[in-house]
Amino acid sequence: MTQAPENRVQRMRPLPPKRPVIVSVLDVGTSKICSVIARLTPRPVGDVLPGRTHAIEVLGFGYQRSRGIKAGAVVDLDQAEKSIRLAVDAAERMAGLTVESLIVSVSCGRLGSETFSAGFELSGREVGEADIQRVLEVGSQHSVKEGRAVVHALPIGYALDGNRGIRDPKGMLGERLAVDTHVVTADAAPLRNLEICINRAHLEVETMVASPYASGIATLVDDEAQLGVACVDIGGGTTKIAVFADGQFVHVDGFAVGGHHVTMDLARGLSTKLVDAERIKTLHGSVIGTDSDDRDMVTVEPVGDDDVANHVPRSQIVQIIRPRVEEILEVVRDRLHGSGFAGRVGRRIVLTGGASQLTGLTELARRILGRNVRLGRPVGITGLPEAARGAAFASAVGLLIYPQVAQIEQFSSRRKGLTLAANGGFVSRVGQWFRESF
Repeated sequence: MTQAPENRVQRMRPLPPKRPVIVSVLDVGTSKICSVIARLTPRPVGDVLPGRTHAIEVLGFGYQRSRGIKAGAVVDLDQAEKSIRLAVDAAERMAGLTVESLIVSVSCGRLGSETFSAGFELSGREVGEADIQRVLEVGSQHSVKEGRAVVHALPIGYALDGNRGIRDPKGMLGERLAVDTHVVTADAAPLRNLEICINRAHLEVETMVASPYASGIATLVDDEAQLGVACVDIGGGTTKIAVFADGQFVHVDGFAVGGHHVTMDLARGLSTKLVDAERIKTLHGSVIGTDSDDRDMVTVEPVGDDDVANHVPRSQIVQIIRPRVEEILEVVRDRLHGSGFAGRVGRRIVLTGGASQLTGLTELARRILGRNVRLGRPVGITGLPEAARGAAFASAVGLLIYPQVAQIEQFSSRRKGLTLAANGGFVSRVGQWFRESF
């Protein structure tokens, strides 16, 4: 049965509280496409990381260089489909399982935030579960601009008779119940194209998750989200910002500049191939100069086979890399101040993503952003290959954590939450729900 496209991303149902479940995810980025299959097992009461109800054990892992993707968006369906197929196939072979649907990251479509308030009259009675579901449903139904799609609709705080800051109003008495909802939106067309590409690989999209949100829940520790923090995910083609305050995801922003632009600068400045520029960036790249940089020489392979290899001091590499990284950090600083959440972030910034691993980046970020900065790596997961445990894979790990917090978005009805591409996936998902539940 074919359904008309909606302007909402399909939401997934909560995890079963007492039995393990297999989850498959796909992180689609500009530089890499990563697929992970994992078993989520309920944790014993008291043995829980913040926001984690399940232990994560990786069963399968697949990784491919990204092709047909630019700034997180599909620009070549055939190339992107091939990369996705190869990544998922590698994960399936390792896990010995077949994947049917995936939780997919979204970094394209100009991610943006809107905050809405909605409520209804209680007439003095006690707040029940049905009332909470009703106010969440009302809060999620605000229309967005034409051409935009809702990726997340997250309650960030309740109010009872004007008294804000209530985390759980259940059982309280009042006249009016209200909720503030953080709505994350993106351009609908890139999301549709991404889903079409995945469908062409004979896979279904279980739900889509904003990649900065996923990176944040994978890397934040202790009370960071409660006290206020900005997670800055510097990827290959985009830089994304997720702001957390009072334990909630309250703001998202992003722009299409990332580590690939640093590589392009090196390729132009050193007159070398992109692959050699990437190698130089990884092995010798830094944003902080040292006394020995003028003496340390780096071999630069020529573009043409007939040319002679060049030798440049490491200081020249730093001079090429630093201006682009400063630009990225200055835009992050300006976007944070422009968002109105700079005060709620406090003194804490967490950098993650592949490009965040440049030598000296955290020190430079402290100077430009004027805050405490640390490098965030995914925590609380077992079974990942050694090469996949760094900041570059934070978003993929966050997609595995997301089902544990997805119940906060369960208020949207199944009929209104159909997938963006009309592919009949809803019926098969209902069948899967019956098979897993009974």
